[in-house]
Amino acid sequence: MRLLPPTARWALLIAGAWPASALAEAPAEVDSVIVTARRNPEEPAVVAGARARLSETPGAVSVISAESYQSRLALALDDMLRDAPGVYAQRKWGGDIRISIRGSGIGNPNHNRGLLIAQDGLPLNEADGFGDSQVADPLTTRYVEVYRGGNALRFGGALLGGAINMVTPTGADAGYGTRVRVDGGSFGLIRQHLALARQDGDWDVHAAATNQTGQGARPQSQQNLQYGSLNLGRSFGDDREIRLIVNGSNINQEIPGALTLAQFQANPRQPALANYANDQGRNQRGLRASLRTRWRLSEEAVFEGGVYGLWKDLDHPIFNVIDQQSRNWGAFGRLDWEGALSGLRADAFVGGWLRTGDLDSNFYENLKGARGRPTSISLQNASAADLFAEGRLFVTERLAVVGGAAWGTADRDYRSFAVPGVPATFNLDASKRYDWVAPRFGLLWEAPDGAQLFANLTRSVEPPNFGAMTPLGTGFAPVRAQAAWTAEVGARGRRGPLTWDVTFYRARLDGEMLQFVVDPSRPAATFNADETVHQGIEAALDWRIVERLRLRQTWTWSDFRFRDDVQFGDNRLPITPEHFYRAELRYDHPAGWFVAPSVEWSASDIFVDYQNRTRAPAYAVFNLGAGWTLGEAVSLFVDVRNLTDKAYVSNVQAQITATPASAAYWPGDPRSIFGGLTWTF
Repeated sequence: MRLLPPTARWALLIAGAWPASALAEAPAEVDSVIVTARRNPEEPAVVAGARARLSETPGAVSVISAESYQSRLALALDDMLRDAPGVYAQRKWGGDIRISIRGSGIGNPNHNRGLLIAQDGLPLNEADGFGDSQVADPLTTRYVEVYRGGNALRFGGALLGGAINMVTPTGADAGYGTRVRVDGGSFGLIRQHLALARQDGDWDVHAAATNQTGQGARPQSQQNLQYGSLNLGRSFGDDREIRLIVNGSNINQEIPGALTLAQFQANPRQPALANYANDQGRNQRGLRASLRTRWRLSEEAVFEGGVYGLWKDLDHPIFNVIDQQSRNWGAFGRLDWEGALSGLRADAFVGGWLRTGDLDSNFYENLKGARGRPTSISLQNASAADLFAEGRLFVTERLAVVGGAAWGTADRDYRSFAVPGVPATFNLDASKRYDWVAPRFGLLWEAPDGAQLFANLTRSVEPPNFGAMTPLGTGFAPVRAQAAWTAEVGARGRRGPLTWDVTFYRARLDGEMLQFVVDPSRPAATFNADETVHQGIEAALDWRIVERLRLRQTWTWSDFRFRDDVQFGDNRLPITPEHFYRAELRYDHPAGWFVAPSVEWSASDIFVDYQNRTRAPAYAVFNLGAGWTLGEAVSLFVDVRNLTDKAYVSNVQAQITATPASAAYWPGDPRSIFGGLTWTF
């Protein structure tokens, strides 16, 4: 087991060339992950700045700092976003996380849809909107921005779920010079991480490498992952810089598969038989580079822009062996302005975003994980463009009126080829374009103590990706773009020992993309529902009970259902529990140690099918964390999960009508113990 040799050697060369005396002071631990208009003096300046910027949004937003999860095991987005209200992120296997905000993408059987997942403001999604989060390393994330729903307009987004943006550390804001970390524990997990941060005059650099291996809690769950990153910046004075960011990943993961209910009840740790027999897995290599700038043009205006490119090679043995190579590239620019209109304080941003990508896709028979004869050959090209703007006008000292809109267009071009001897294949050349306008209106009121009230109304539009369009012999399946109007009201702030963030939203969707049984009236697995409703509450409450004792809580109410549907009436949509609660009680001792029991409570049964006849049971999982800081250089932690060894279903695969043979249940991990050591100098 070793770190990525090329990246590590390169990083060590940098360490010798850059003076350690130029490092930033290490930050204190962050106690709150909730956006407030008032800065928390205990958090690093870079995180406080992000909170202040997001607090200008008249809607639901959050900032998650690395300090909030570094004293426990964080392997993927579900661990990073545990304390973010309104985010449903549950592990299926390895790094495959079902992630949804306000019901985004719940009709998608695999990976991400309906939510922009970005790194440093640039998308990890493919150009057609399909994506996953496995290429992002939690250990090389400085903080995470969560824009729920239409509040992601700053990225040009018009998706129901919004956006999650992971920001990588720089040599100036990492908070350390050199960091070495080793984690390990149950199921053979071992992870090594090396990070270096240097700053010298106008230059700064951050380089990191991570190696992770593990057997997993179930057979057919082995993982072997490597990550490398480089963030190199050059400053040209106050608020002017150019930055090159390069990220690479090598991910090899086996897939244990979903179980039937009988299999889960008999032995939740067994693999699905087909997955084991056919050595199913997901293996991918990727390289991503971006060159971006932030440049202050005047006292009132700042420009941010950049270009990026992404290459990915996928080897994915499942029912077939999927062999795909994709290339994506794009450019964006945004101008932020602060000033006055007719004597009233105002600010605004306007921007554009262009992206395009092509994918070469080949399917083969799966012969126990090896490639057999070809079964499908296609070329898939996608492109999209967005123009967006939003402005705030303070009609009084405390009240701002907010208005904005996004215009977007998306193209899908698909070409397939008949494979000799395979009757289901055909020659097809098909294209389709989607266009939309998504307006937004809102109000934001701020009290003298920084507490805020907000309300907004936003339209969202999501064109289908290639996986949802299911090309047929005569062209694309008749799947149209999903559209919705979402209204939300909320409050956030801090008073005395309490910090709160509460939002209520209601979205009416037209043409929600869901999974259906293929029949003559629905020739594709994905088809548009009629009208559906998504509504809920996203709440977080932090209570500093006494100086060293803090209770952190999040609760999400999710009511997603059909509305007068011909087939399903007012039935609830599957996958997302109606009530989901998390809490952690943490005590920090003056001697430098802490203890933190926590609970994850899925308080409602999860519907498995659209008929609402079958459910996965509710569950509660108890965890315990503890740690000790030795001086300023060394810290230790222990993370015990599922203390009672509860057998539970973490999430499900949606079914039209669930039967005893439906492999729809993903088991949660059994009791596990992890530990870690971090040496910072």
